[in-house]
Amino acid sequence: MKHPNIMKKTVVLFTLVAAISTLLIAAEKTKSEKSAKAMTTSEHKVVTPADIQWGDPPPGLPAGAQMAVLDGDPGKAGSFTVRLKAPAGYKIAPHTHPTIERVTGISGTARLGMGEKFDDASAKDVGPGTFVVLPKNVAHFASFPDESIIQIQSEGPFKIKYVNPADDPRKKPK
Repeated sequence: MKHPNIMKKTVVLFTLVAAISTLLIAAEKTKSEKSAKAMTTSEHKVVTPADIQWGDPPPGLPAGAQMAVLDGDPGKAGSFTVRLKAPAGYKIAPHTHPTIERVTGISGTARLGMGEKFDDASAKDVGPGTFVVLPKNVAHFASFPDESIIQIQSEGPFKIKYVNPADDPRKKPK
């Protein structure tokens, strides 16, 4: 027969290990649930072309285009998706962003080029269905030979830095 003190110590030790394990599992589950919730930035939604509300683009882009926010908030931290509707002849001078941009052609033909100098001859056509990834902090530019719509997905807050500060529409007299 085992000694009663050893039995009590074994039961107490087992109970303590079980309690600590339960607490650790509960804490990990809560942490996982919080992480999953943080990754969910928006609710399920469907945006049809009729739902799109066009407005002025942010002041860092040249006047003349229109922008619509489809998801998220470009002014806040987190994922966002916008559409840019540009008239024929619209241009965005070489610039960078501190985040990756993912661009999809929706209608018309935009032209996107890489580099610190605007060289339309080196730009690539972005027609409907074309997908482009623009790395963060890499200079690029855009032109729109005809009215076009592109969709941009990135991380906020939206920031744009022009290679040549004189190209920045925020610094031009109104």
